[in-house]
Amino acid sequence: MGFEALLGNGRLKDNLTASLRQGKTAHFYLLSGPKGSGKRTLAKLLSAAAMCENPGRPCMQCENCRKIMAGVHPDVITVSDPEHKTVPVRIIRQMRDDVFIRPNEGNKKIYIFPQEMGLEGQNALLKILEEPPSYGFFLLLTENADKILPTVRSRCVELTLQPLENGLLQDVLGREFPQADRQSIQAAISRSGGFLGQARDLLRDGAAEPPQTENLVNALCAGDELLLTRTLVPMEKWKRDQLIPMLQQWTEILEGALAIRAGGQALSPLSARLAAARRGEALLQAIGHLQKCIEYAQGNVSPAAVCGYLQWMLR
Repeated sequence: MGFEALLGNGRLKDNLTASLRQGKTAHFYLLSGPKGSGKRTLAKLLSAAAMCENPGRPCMQCENCRKIMAGVHPDVITVSDPEHKTVPVRIIRQMRDDVFIRPNEGNKKIYIFPQEMGLEGQNALLKILEEPPSYGFFLLLTENADKILPTVRSRCVELTLQPLENGLLQDVLGREFPQADRQSIQAAISRSGGFLGQARDLLRDGAAEPPQTENLVNALCAGDELLLTRTLVPMEKWKRDQLIPMLQQWTEILEGALAIRAGGQALSPLSARLAAARRGEALLQAIGHLQKCIEYAQGNVSPAAVCGYLQWMLR
């Protein structure tokens, strides 16, 4: 069966299949890619391949493969803490102690790390990666491999998930969301950056825009300073991890409007409205202001100051 369940990523799958056929596997893999890129799917498939004893690993037919894909194998452990943004170091230390308890059923004991780790947690993990038991198998998932310590990355085989081709995404999403029209599907693909999970989320939510986004577009189209103020003032109380994605989305919509002004295709109704209402120069200036606000927010400027600046510059 192999890695067919992971869409796209042909070269990555070919390399893994060849390595497994030759018996050349690592004990530690770093799976990197944006949200919705298939990291969790690949982690399950790699876990099944590591535990599978039949040809064509993962075979998807043996008991180990079936249990792993169903998420019920006792020797596959997820290391995370949903109550914290990053995995606390105490959880990593508990995992380190557990590693030396031999597997229950399989020939491997697999640890999947789907949550980001701080520097202290990574250093704690490094101690076991340097001298793991022969049955240890580790899968670290990250949206940004640059956040991983060089000492940790040097001990792993890094697998980077790639965006899917537009045609493949259209076929898959068309089957999964038959009620969505072609323009909505294409808009979801564009906003997702080519990653299936993100496109699914957008279509599952009806590709509905947050009310703040609708209000911003209405304010810019109508030159309504009062609506702009009413949109931005409540956002001054947001946290940075709420504000930054919203600013990034606004930037994408304005960039889409600018592309339409240059003769491109209308992938978002909001971009089309802005393109019809605002000149290219005004759109370009607004994009510059938003990009500066994203830099400010990422540089620990308070959301209140960022929103105040944006309100002044977009008025």
